[in-house]
Amino acid sequence: MGSVVAVSRGDRHGPGKINQPVIRLVAGLGVEGDVHAGATVKHRSRVARDPTQPNLRQVHLIHAELFDELAAGGFAIAPGAMGENITTRDVDLLGLPAGALLCLGDSAVVEVTGLRNPCYQLDEMQPGLMQACLGQGAGGEPVRKAGVMGIVVRGGDIRPGDRITIVPPAGPHRPLKPV
Repeated sequence: MGSVVAVSRGDRHGPGKINQPVIRLVAGLGVEGDVHAGATVKHRSRVARDPTQPNLRQVHLIHAELFDELAAGGFAIAPGAMGENITTRDVDLLGLPAGALLCLGDSAVVEVTGLRNPCYQLDEMQPGLMQACLGQGAGGEPVRKAGVMGIVVRGGDIRPGDRITIVPPAGPHRPLKPV
């Protein structure tokens, strides 16, 4: 069982979200008051392509273990700085299959939709950070480490210290792809 380390929200586009004592997840929309909340896409590049696309990126989750790894490489990253809404610990986010359910706190449920693709805005925070959030798998394939995205299936309030349990999807394991 994992836990929530921090919860964050931002009302403007760009890197970094502000840590909060609590955030509210709203079913079908995302984090109440967050710039990326909505039933259709809110990320500027995706809106430019097709603003009617469903929003598969309502909630961004990053594992705190990434911050530990980045610190060993000389980067100082705090929860919320990379734009995540929920920072976790002891959950293998990158190893989850598509469709896995994350039960957060007393009532909220987030369905994992895919991986976050690290973007150039990370380098604006600290030069080299984008590359540090990419790795290479055994077969030479890119490994994206910048967390996962999800949609809110059931709403609720989330706080640091809340527990996280995982419900795997029915059927075969479908690896996560960038969304």
